[in-house]
Amino acid sequence: MNKPPDRTERFDRTEIYERAADRAVDRLDTAPRFTDHDAVRLNRMFRGSSTRELLEGVIEGDLAGDLAVVSSFGAESAVLLHLVAQVRPSVPVLFLETGKHFPETLAYRDELAARLGLTDLRNLAPEDSELAAKDESGLRWSYDPDGCCEIRKVKPLARALEGFDASLTGRKAFQSDTRANLPRFEIDGSDTQGRLKINPLIDWHAGDIDAYFEAHDLPRHPLVAKGFPSIGCAPCTHKVAPGEDPRSGRWKGWDKTECGIHKPGEEPFL
Repeated sequence: MNKPPDRTERFDRTEIYERAADRAVDRLDTAPRFTDHDAVRLNRMFRGSSTRELLEGVIEGDLAGDLAVVSSFGAESAVLLHLVAQVRPSVPVLFLETGKHFPETLAYRDELAARLGLTDLRNLAPEDSELAAKDESGLRWSYDPDGCCEIRKVKPLARALEGFDASLTGRKAFQSDTRANLPRFEIDGSDTQGRLKINPLIDWHAGDIDAYFEAHDLPRHPLVAKGFPSIGCAPCTHKVAPGEDPRSGRWKGWDKTECGIHKPGEEPFL
């Protein structure tokens, strides 16, 4: 059984929370919300804790300040969303409405939000002016997938996260080599203001995911049964053969493994 944090760890939690509160009070302050040292201490604090204990600490204990979940409503998204909803269903959920999703994904998003009682789903769309200037044909994905992701994912999410101190992601180590050594807590590599990125499921395995779906009778994304273990925008998502890297169907044929909202080279803090 996981041991609860000791008194020293509880003191560290207070200090980390006060740092987040200070940043929230004055958004003009250019000092980081969180530092690398905070990420290290949070990883140590929750070492050996269950995912539920971690989520209760950062959500109910306000250890991460203003917090949002970033969700693709993909193949495994229901697990993290269900876990968060069990703690606080009003946590904002950010979905990147790129205009390129499978219809099945949009229907699944609506089904899960209703099923889990998520009360603050926010659909983030690219700016019309930028689409008109840089992707008028809607085909940028076919010759410049990085540029397409920048317009439709990276920039909309960056704008939305300006009002938050931390984000929760559904990344897991088994999904790809680029995620194998990620920690539970890290500083967002794409942010200069010290925003925390939290990966509560990073140490979960495929079997853990499947067992959670079964135990809680969660609906599956309809494309999973059709050979899509990792699901993004329709033009850049392909089926995956059994035994292949679950994310090998993403941007097939391109030297690209992430859309840009997660940096493969982000430094892990253990």
